[in-house]
Amino acid sequence: MEYLYETHMHTSEVSRCAVSSAAQQVAAYKRRGYTGIIVTDHFLNGNTTCPGQLPWEKKMKHFVRGYDAARNAGDKHGLDVFFGWEFTIRGADFLTYGLDLDFLITNHDITWLDIDEYSELVRENGGYLAQAHPFRNEYYIEHNYPVLPHLIDGVEVYNAIDRKMANERALAFAELNDLPIQAGTDSHSTGNSIYSGIILREKAETIHDIIKAIKIKDLKLI
Repeated sequence: MEYLYETHMHTSEVSRCAVSSAAQQVAAYKRRGYTGIIVTDHFLNGNTTCPGQLPWEKKMKHFVRGYDAARNAGDKHGLDVFFGWEFTIRGADFLTYGLDLDFLITNHDITWLDIDEYSELVRENGGYLAQAHPFRNEYYIEHNYPVLPHLIDGVEVYNAIDRKMANERALAFAELNDLPIQAGTDSHSTGNSIYSGIILREKAETIHDIIKAIKIKDLKLI
């Protein structure tokens, strides 16, 4: 048996650029036969709906609204929902898994970290860090190339909304540096023409099961 997982998706509750709500996203993935999704809304240094004037803890509680709504919908639809986020540094995006709300509340200076500091903080706390669409070339991305390989745990080598050449360059970079690979839809709405993600041989009970499968390369790309 095979189990399908989305590794990169957004909800309109938290990601300002998203069109579909968490509940709509969950229903769409369930219809397409997915076992689970990782909600990766844009963090405060990205395109977020989080009000800037709120105290830090309230900002973080706002930030998890998309995940909470998706988890509640997932319980109703029979879809597993895991927590992550997309952290932005000079336009470059990093998918972050394996950490929780308590981590975010505790680390109230996280927004302004550079990649060296962010990588160290995430990984020393047991988290996983993958660079998303490392060769995306858009006007708002200052850093449109991969970071040094030792700063990340994996690479998104297929992004469903990215250009073919950008995905091919990401795969070449991962292979050159022997980095784990993953794929994701980067979904902002239920109207995606292509759905992506990863396929696992065993059902993931926690986000750490997904992280382990990626790290040991025991997966297939959708």
